[in-house]
Amino acid sequence: MNILVNVIKDTVVPNFLNIRTSIRAYDRDALCCGAPCWRWAYHALHSADKWFINPYDYEEPEFHEEGMDNPDNPTGVVLSDEQLLAYLDQIEAKTLAYLDSLTDDMLSEKPENCPYTRMELALRQYRHLSFHTGMLNGQTALATGQFPMWVSQTDKYVDDGILFGRYRKGQVTAK
Repeated sequence: MNILVNVIKDTVVPNFLNIRTSIRAYDRDALCCGAPCWRWAYHALHSADKWFINPYDYEEPEFHEEGMDNPDNPTGVVLSDEQLLAYLDQIEAKTLAYLDSLTDDMLSEKPENCPYTRMELALRQYRHLSFHTGMLNGQTALATGQFPMWVSQTDKYVDDGILFGRYRKGQVTAK
């Protein structure tokens, strides 16, 4: 049985849903710490792509240019939200396939040439992806007065296209 792997899988899906909602709701050109929000979205996605599995055995996406994952660096590449969401779809599929290949015992092992265990890599990306999702949602909340929908459990959520919700007695309701 892969109890721990299944917990990771069941809880990483809401993280992907949350960043997807952020990208669908944000003002991509709004500046956050001097960089447009779309750069922060790419930064978060690129990190999840590179660091969830093994950052020391990684191939950059074809549209990536050197340093593009750091929002402080200038880049000649501008990704549309459609490209970001397509990249997110690829990352999610890759991550879920990877998790399907693991056993619970493998979580305490380090991937080849990597100083971190598989569990450390996963937990670091949970933290990083959630941080930047919250950052993007904060920008959206400041601009619109509304906080994008937030998913905590995949089985309690259906992506019906509603981007904003309001909290009422511990429940999120569509607005």
